Amino acid sequence: MKIVGVAACTVGIAHTYIAQEKLENAAKAAGHYVQIETQGTIGIENELSEQAIQEADIVILAIDVKISGMERFDGKKVIKVPTEVAIKSPNKLIAKATEVAGQQS
Repeated sequence: MKIVGVAACTVGIAHTYIAQEKLENAAKAAGHYVQIETQGTIGIENELSEQAIQEADIVILAIDVKISGMERFDGKKVIKVPTEVAIKSPNKLIAKATEVAGQQS
């Protein structure tokens, strides 16, 4: 399964990168392809390409603030959670994403 997402916290520093790392590690451990973009005080890093978004089975938004580029995910299956969920329960979140992605018609 291909997972893409965005991590962004209120300050745009610590929780953004912790959420990114936890999601990437949990997805890779479950055998999935994953790419998480970060949006924070230093701007957008690891920006998702249009192709990566199109090929994704699901989008995970671990965000505490409004992010730029939300329209890129129109028509995709999206799970939106606070960064805290991605940090504290990344394996459960990836399992949920797998479940939701599997419900495609």
